[in-house]
Amino acid sequence: MDHRRDLLRELFVRHDLSVRLVGMTAPAVPAARRAYRVSPTAITLVALAALAWVGVVAYARHMGNGAGTMGLPLQEFLPMWAVMMTAMMLPAVAPVASLYSRTIQSTRAQRLSLFVAGYLIAWTAAGIPAYAVLRLVDRVTGHSDITMRSIAVVTLTAAGAYQLSPLKARCLRHCRSPLAQLLHYGNMKGPLRDLKVALHHAGYCLGCCWALMALFIAFGVMNVWAMIGLAAIVVAEKMLPRGETIGRLAGTAFLILAVLVLASPRIADSLIPNTDTMTEMTEMTG
Repeated sequence: MDHRRDLLRELFVRHDLSVRLVGMTAPAVPAARRAYRVSPTAITLVALAALAWVGVVAYARHMGNGAGTMGLPLQEFLPMWAVMMTAMMLPAVAPVASLYSRTIQSTRAQRLSLFVAGYLIAWTAAGIPAYAVLRLVDRVTGHSDITMRSIAVVTLTAAGAYQLSPLKARCLRHCRSPLAQLLHYGNMKGPLRDLKVALHHAGYCLGCCWALMALFIAFGVMNVWAMIGLAAIVVAEKMLPRGETIGRLAGTAFLILAVLVLASPRIADSLIPNTDTMTEMTEMTG
C-alpha cells in the first residue's frame, strides 16, 4: 500500500495537479503546463483505434449513411456500434489507461486488457438505448423529411444545451483529471477490480459524451465526417489545456447549427440524411 501511495503521489506531482492524498497535498502549478506522456500503452490503444477506423470506413462504404437504424436489426447494429466506439473513444482513454497501468505491479498486460475491455463494454452497452432511440426515429419519421429535420433540430439543441450544463462540466472535470480517483481505485480488491475501475470511469465518460453521440440521430449513424468531428471534440476537450472551453464552444456551435437547420432547407439537406435513403436501406437489409 505504501508503494502504491508513493507512486500515486509521484503521478500527481508529475502531472501538475493539486490533490489531497492522505493528509498531503501535491504542489499545484498552472494547468496549462500539464502534458501527457507518450507510453507504450497509449501507443497500443491508439493503434487499435486506427484499426477500428479502418473498420468504420469499410462499414460506411458498404452501407452508406441513412436516418435512424438504417434498417439494421440489433444484432447487426451493436457490432457496428462497438467498432465505432472503439475508433472514437480509445484515443481519449489512452492517457488514463497509461496512468492506471503504472499503478499495476503484476500481470500488467492481463489487468490492463480487462480495464480496456470493461471500458469498451460500457460504450458498447450504450448502443442498446441508442438503438432504441433510433428505432423510435424510424417509426416517427416514416417518409417525412420535415419530421426528420425537426428531430435533428431538437437533437442539436439538446446536445448544445448539455455541453454548456454543470453536469457536463462535472463529468468532464473527472475525465480531464482522473488521477484524483486512482487512490480510490487502488483500494478495490478482487479479480474483477480492473473491470470495476473501467466501468466507474466509463460512467463519467458516458456522462461527458452521451450528448455528442446523440448527434448521430441528426447526422446519421454512418456519417464518417461526423464521427471524425465528434471524435476530435472528445479528444480535444479531454486532453488539451483549454478543453473545457473547447467543449463549451462546441455546444454553442451546435445551438447555432440547430438554428441554421431550422431556417435553411439547403443546410438541412446537406447535413441530415433523408428518409428515402432510410427506406432504401431497410429494403436492402430486409
